[in-house]
Amino acid sequence: MRITKKQLAGIDQYKYSGVDKSVVSKHILGPFWTWLVTLFPKTLAPNTITFLGLCFVFANVGTLLVYDPTYSGRDLPSWVYFSWSFGLFAYQSMDAIDGKQARRVGMASALGEMFDHGCDAINTSLEVVLCAHALGLNRSWWTVASEAASLCNFYASTWEEYHTGTLYLSAFSGPVEGILMICVIYLITAIHPSGQGFWQQPLTSLIPGSFAAQAAHSIDETFGLKGNKSIEALPVNVAFMMFGALGTVGNIVNSYSNVLIARKKAGKPLLAPLLGYLPFAAHTAILVFWLQAELRGGVSLVHDARLLPFLGYWGMSFSYQVSQLILAHVTKSPFPYWNGMMVYSLFGAVDANAEWLFGR
Repeated sequence: MRITKKQLAGIDQYKYSGVDKSVVSKHILGPFWTWLVTLFPKTLAPNTITFLGLCFVFANVGTLLVYDPTYSGRDLPSWVYFSWSFGLFAYQSMDAIDGKQARRVGMASALGEMFDHGCDAINTSLEVVLCAHALGLNRSWWTVASEAASLCNFYASTWEEYHTGTLYLSAFSGPVEGILMICVIYLITAIHPSGQGFWQQPLTSLIPGSFAAQAAHSIDETFGLKGNKSIEALPVNVAFMMFGALGTVGNIVNSYSNVLIARKKAGKPLLAPLLGYLPFAAHTAILVFWLQAELRGGVSLVHDARLLPFLGYWGMSFSYQVSQLILAHVTKSPFPYWNGMMVYSLFGAVDANAEWLFGR
């Protein structure tokens, strides 16, 4: 990614602004992070701490590749899921203290924030891969939907920061409560005798008594829902995905609300910022179009072993897109509507769908 001389001049004017409404980070994790940063020498660069945390996540992905390289949904040893929980918590902790280390040693900078956000974007995509495996979703459209929703959530926060100049963390945010929730998912999968099977059982089976099952049955009869489409058969993992979708929608609405307030104060157009979602929406649409292409044997890429490297490409291209946006934010540059990675994705999508598009 190229930084122009004009952008370098804009970096000098940048000043970080953040609002954290999380009770967990303020009263529980905050004191822990304040203590943790003192364990690192002052000679250690803040970005090095962030990268060390990301290495824990890379190690987690490495264990997945060792035990289930084709992402087929094979149950992994319990210790692997325990290590995923520890690795993610370690990343969260190191990601939280890099700013403290920067202020501690006088190395706070705009480029440091760019590096931090880039690492966060990579981690978000990789955790979708790991979490979908722990939930027993694996090669499915639910995994694809989870990737799109998680990255959209991240993009919305970055888009909000660009237009407001402030990074907002709500009372329930991805970097704090969201990560802790995923850590718990890994622990449950590790501890439960059936592993992934815990998340694949009907949601009603987890609720004591017969009321939940009877209520679900009544809803199914009312709306004519049968088989896998019925509420009674709704798996825990799918219910979790639906819950996550609601959270994503809520975060987008909250982000736009903050942007509206900032735009009104500045006397700027209120709808124009929504155009900033077009680059993300366009690239996501291209990637989904690529994924639905049929391979030899009549299966789509979603249900093939190549889904795993594809998700890796998706995550890296998203990290580049977010880094463009952060660069524009810290340098006061125009919004980056164009993303060169879209060209590569478009070529791949057209090639994968060539038979359907061109009849050959």
